[in-house]
Amino acid sequence: MDRDGQSWRIGTADDVAWIAGHTTHGPSVTAAIPPVFEAYATFHPPHGIGVDVHERAVVDGLAARTPEQQWWLGYLDTGAHDIVFPGAPTVTLYWGWSYLLVEAGPEQALTWRTGHLRGGGALPDLFFPADRSWLVSALWDDTWTDIGASADMLAGLLSDPLVNARLVSPDEDACPPGLTRD
Repeated sequence: MDRDGQSWRIGTADDVAWIAGHTTHGPSVTAAIPPVFEAYATFHPPHGIGVDVHERAVVDGLAARTPEQQWWLGYLDTGAHDIVFPGAPTVTLYWGWSYLLVEAGPEQALTWRTGHLRGGGALPDLFFPADRSWLVSALWDDTWTDIGASADMLAGLLSDPLVNARLVSPDEDACPPGLTRD
């Protein structure tokens, strides 16, 4: 698919086979992130900080700790929200939800979308680097975002107050204090 004067590869079921069918049901972080990572966390914009500032801090933190490579960006197709390439083939994840998956990078993660179902902001609903060293996923009905990664990666994100991350164990309820499930 073409955008910004460039051709972008659309992902297939093979590109997310490591996620599909490997998450759990329930309120834990493993509902969004397969239980294959060293550590897990959740994050959401801190009170008084704009979504764009928060999202830039998240992407900058991830990019600074990830070797240069393409990222897979996944946009949940709700029929009502921007998926960047309407009409492109989708993949199925979680409980039969359709996602457009496109191979791009950190800058596209921050600029392609014109708003998502969790309010303002541009971040994809799901994204991870080609080496699968981490996975960020926000489920349809959650107001926060989950991440699985190395302990070092999460330590870096935890140190940035604009990211507003907190560690969670794989079997702990992922809902951050002060937030509610829809």
